[in-house]
Amino acid sequence: MVRQFSDEPILPMRALQIWQILISAARNRQILTYGILASMLGYGGAGVLAQPLGHIMYYCQQNELPPLTILVVNQDTGLPGEGLTGADLNADRESVFRYDWYSIIPPTPEEFREAYTRGQQ
Repeated sequence: MVRQFSDEPILPMRALQIWQILISAARNRQILTYGILASMLGYGGAGVLAQPLGHIMYYCQQNELPPLTILVVNQDTGLPGEGLTGADLNADRESVFRYDWYSIIPPTPEEFREAYTRGQQ
């Protein structure tokens, strides 16, 4: 049976969906605005992305991966959210573009949940 995100709006599952979008963007050297990403996910606005992106950000930090969420930026400033403090935007973005994301098994929703929980402590 096909399940819809509207039936099960679980943040770690959304994080996995966003992960897939972002590794594809990285492969194509693309940057996405919060609005574009929200639209792709069927959200009415970009303000709901902080938590699912946080799951990915913490997973990358805890597993010494390039900061994948650096590819999502504000359309007015061209900058990622405040969670990426201390980032060297150009160098980090290039490391995301160069990383072979398809060589690793994608995290599970449970791994995202654990990373987010640890990151919030």
